[in-house]
Amino acid sequence: MFNVNDIKNGMTIKYEGNIYQVVEFQHVKPGKGSAFVKTKLKNLKAGTTQEITFNAGIKIEKADVRKSDLSYLYSTGDTYVFMDNNTYDQIEIPTSLIEDQIKFLKEGMNVQSMTIEGEIVGIDLPEKVSYKVISAPDAVKGNTTSSAQKDVTIETGYTLKAPLFISEGEEIIITTRDGKYFSRG
Repeated sequence: MFNVNDIKNGMTIKYEGNIYQVVEFQHVKPGKGSAFVKTKLKNLKAGTTQEITFNAGIKIEKADVRKSDLSYLYSTGDTYVFMDNNTYDQIEIPTSLIEDQIKFLKEGMNVQSMTIEGEIVGIDLPEKVSYKVISAPDAVKGNTTSSAQKDVTIETGYTLKAPLFISEGEEIIITTRDGKYFSRG
């Protein structure tokens, strides 16, 4: 058990019989009334996301989620195959469990599996990952505002906004939690 005020992104909690991973949280202290914590939680077994508000100061149970290191090998369409870095066993994870992370997976990438009661419920990606840009159209002449961005496509096929100076063939670093450009590789 821990205090809801100590909640952090990525934590796994047990609430009302379900196991959730904290996607986002926000401490709110209104002018009138007591403080509370707004959270966005992902149900690890169902795969759904919901928003739950907790009163500040209440106790929440931390979920017993086992993590192990895996390396991504390949996909077969409806499953993704990983190798356990400790036992060298191959583990197949259904696409439905990792739909949000697929766009960031590349061969050989190290991830962590999340296992509850012997059943894999998902994976955790590294926070920041370097990717090769495979498509970056030239910037439009005259578009010189400091915050101007363009669409670029990385080696996994994912498209995101990046600064105008990024060109095809470059390495860029992306934050996997939100899929946004972080810096040049």
